[in-house]
Amino acid sequence: MFRKIAVAYNESPESERALLSAIRLTKSLAAELSTITVAADLPAYTAFASATDPDLTRVLKDDRLDFYEGLQRKALAMAHDHNVEVTSHIVEGHDVAAIVDFLRKQHADLLVIGLHQRDLYIARLWSTVYELAQEAPCSILGVH
Repeated sequence: MFRKIAVAYNESPESERALLSAIRLTKSLAAELSTITVAADLPAYTAFASATDPDLTRVLKDDRLDFYEGLQRKALAMAHDHNVEVTSHIVEGHDVAAIVDFLRKQHADLLVIGLHQRDLYIARLWSTVYELAQEAPCSILGVH
């Protein structure tokens, strides 16, 4: 069945629900669990701001890394509360491409993702979840 489970994890409540479901599934299947967090690029205005303070880019990158490492610590704590081991990964790049690349490299069997509630049907057509469903090299479990 599923031996290598990955969960897309960020600061959203949807991804936290996905992580909890992935933890429970991992435990019931005696599988391996990995979290993947895609680090967002620094805003474009950073280039302008760094002209006034050359250290600003480094400070913003350090703050961004601290934020994502804090998310990973939260995921580790949640998994440990359920006696599940988890390996955490932070990657950079476009959301979909970075996750798909991770899934291929890790040979994941299942990707667990949190589903956002959308009001407009048209908004679903360009969503990250829809793109992942088209590109992922493994099965996907969407969690409400």
